[in-house]
Amino acid sequence: MLARGIELLIDGLARGMILSLFGLGITLVFGLGGILNLLIGVFAVVAVIACSLILGTVPELLVAGLGGVAAVALFAFVLDRSVISLVYREEGEDRVLLGIFVTLGLSLLFEGLLFVFFAESYFLESSVSSVSLAGVSITGSSLAVIAAAGVLFGLIYYFFNHTYLGIATRTVIQDETGAILCGIRPRRVQSIVFVLSAAIAGAGGVLYALDAEVTPASSFELTTFAIMVSIVGGVDSIRGTVAAGVVLGIVITVAGALFGSYLATVTLFAAAIAVLIYKPEQIS
Repeated sequence: MLARGIELLIDGLARGMILSLFGLGITLVFGLGGILNLLIGVFAVVAVIACSLILGTVPELLVAGLGGVAAVALFAFVLDRSVISLVYREEGEDRVLLGIFVTLGLSLLFEGLLFVFFAESYFLESSVSSVSLAGVSITGSSLAVIAAAGVLFGLIYYFFNHTYLGIATRTVIQDETGAILCGIRPRRVQSIVFVLSAAIAGAGGVLYALDAEVTPASSFELTTFAIMVSIVGGVDSIRGTVAAGVVLGIVITVAGALFGSYLATVTLFAAAIAVLIYKPEQIS
């Protein structure tokens, strides 16, 4: 019983770290520019498909994964320079509402295109072997996810705390007017962070595909997970989003093992609703 519990906690930690990456995709763009980016799931699925296509020519999963993330970053850059720029021209609630409609419309458009051209399911196999220690069996996919996501979180922490661009990003999130007075150009920072959030979501998608099949229809589910994690953690709090993703990942994994996947998903909705009821300022 104890060994099984530890296995669930480790699997839940791996899943939670993936959810945190999806949630960060929402938090960064909303906290910085007030746009609720509903394209997160599409970015994740595109990265998985690109990774699978690259694996046809390059045998190394790490290289293919980086290629998939780079493809998504380029995809997001094109969107930011075109359609998303129109959204950033608006201010306040107009920007929020226009952002929702634009990213939702784009999400439906690209999901439909993915169904037409890449309708099959995609699964990425990790080369990491499972490990048994003191009766506890840890799957290779969980080990690979924890290691890769740990490195990503370290890079994200370093970016926001030890680089000029990262500190400028935090300044714009906290006080856009003050940032302008300091010579920071918010639109340039917003553009970089939009691409960064897509890359983070793409990395999360590649890690997600190590343990579950991904199809074009997965984009809606992954976007839903990202929104829930971001709301529970605080839509403008990077640390809160990471913590919320880990906690919810453990909860959904344990609930899924005990009650099935349906009730596990309901648990996420219940957590999000509870936060909205008791801490409505989380989304203000």
